[in-house]
Amino acid sequence: MNFYTVGSHMGYIIAIDQGTTSTRSIVFDDKFAIVGQGQEEFEQHFPKSGWVEHNPHDLLNTVISTCKKALNDAKIKANEILALGITNQRETTLLWDKVTGKPIYNAIVWQDRRTSKFCDELRISGAEKLVTRVTGLLLDPYFSSTKLKWLLDNVEGARAKAGAGELLFGTVDTFLIWHLTNGVTHATDATNASRTMLYDISEGEWSQEICELLDIPMSILPEVRNCSDDFGVCDEKILGYKIPIKGVAGDQHAATIGQACFKPGMMKSTYGTGCFALLNTGSSIVRSKNKLLTTIAYQFDGKPTYALEGSIFIAGAVVQWLRDGLQIISSAAETQDLATQADSNQQVIIVPAFTGLGAPYWNPDCRGAVYGLTRNSGPAELAKAALECVGFQTRDLLEAMQYDWHDDGEEKPVLRVDGGMTSSDWAMQFLADILNAGVDRPKTLETTAVGAAWLAGSAVGYYPPFDEFSRLWKSESHFAPIMQEEDRERKYNAWKSAVEATISV
Repeated sequence: MNFYTVGSHMGYIIAIDQGTTSTRSIVFDDKFAIVGQGQEEFEQHFPKSGWVEHNPHDLLNTVISTCKKALNDAKIKANEILALGITNQRETTLLWDKVTGKPIYNAIVWQDRRTSKFCDELRISGAEKLVTRVTGLLLDPYFSSTKLKWLLDNVEGARAKAGAGELLFGTVDTFLIWHLTNGVTHATDATNASRTMLYDISEGEWSQEICELLDIPMSILPEVRNCSDDFGVCDEKILGYKIPIKGVAGDQHAATIGQACFKPGMMKSTYGTGCFALLNTGSSIVRSKNKLLTTIAYQFDGKPTYALEGSIFIAGAVVQWLRDGLQIISSAAETQDLATQADSNQQVIIVPAFTGLGAPYWNPDCRGAVYGLTRNSGPAELAKAALECVGFQTRDLLEAMQYDWHDDGEEKPVLRVDGGMTSSDWAMQFLADILNAGVDRPKTLETTAVGAAWLAGSAVGYYPPFDEFSRLWKSESHFAPIMQEEDRERKYNAWKSAVEATISV
């Protein structure tokens, strides 16, 4: 590896991981060891049923404060940071004044469903075929474009200001970059662009056809760059030193990079608020027959690598629901012990469709349900059901991906996993059991931040190229399936029946 030195100290890389419920900043050394970190949660806003918003100032302020905390924790100064990488919650949509930087409305979060009716209208008009062909995505409120149209149509004066070139659009990465560079850089990377439902993934440019369909002025869109690229310099006044921003990727893409899934056929699944599985398909754009998404996994030197993606809206959030909604646990860590205590004769199933169902169902209107309750059902059975429903949903995705990638559906990749839920051995063993496939948990679970750090560090010669980086990846635990086939299929068939019942309500 190449090392940069600042004075008498070796340099470091800082990665910003701006998520749905919290922001983390992590300082890495040359061996990807964490030497300092800071994390802060921020408030979620639910102004109406199905609406989810963030205060944009919370996103920016927690980024700045956690960076300072990470530097303090590492006991280093900002001038020892060689480069900064950003990874972020995707699809979340912001619109702000080009001069003042002031947002015209709250950030509309990826979970938000306010544009469901409009998406239905577009689907009825036959627009989904165009959208899928150009963007690789399905017509769904999940993506940025209909959220952006809602802002333009519903915030007073927004459309006129946008038409006059006075507003800028961005996903969270773009908003952060613009503010960190003091308005110098209005840019995004190819992975975040590919999640807006405005980007032509085969041509590598914003789609004029879809912008016209949604009446979105192209002048407000950011420049699209590679994942490892020049995104400007963090203003000296923010962290005390000019730090180059050299890497950007949406959180799931950064995790794919951090898991070193650089070969076609490799697959990772991240378990955070939601669950997102990506299967690397190389230079091939694979069109799904099973309602999966075709997306850009990452892009280097102007050359995109594509992926099939399955998105589950609710994974770790179902455990948060047990904690905050039902208040039957005080921390997520309790679910593992509770699950081991659950009555094995009960089959309680939670279908966590709190904001609809993602892949492969794509039903934005159904809502969550619990099946199989008895008088003896309690916190242990609900905790077990909460962990199991994540495994069931992952199998839904894996089976759909298999048939899209290999029509025979027989070849099963080993799944590389990351995210907060993967710290539960119980959940990971159930995942291997219900998938009937191996599950590898890496030595570092912070793979999203590692991906962002590698993008930034490799751009300045601090980290090795991707082939050597791939060889550095190590598994901490491997989970092999041990469940009997009869039990596996009985459980999964019960899940499928529960989903069908939930959708039919």
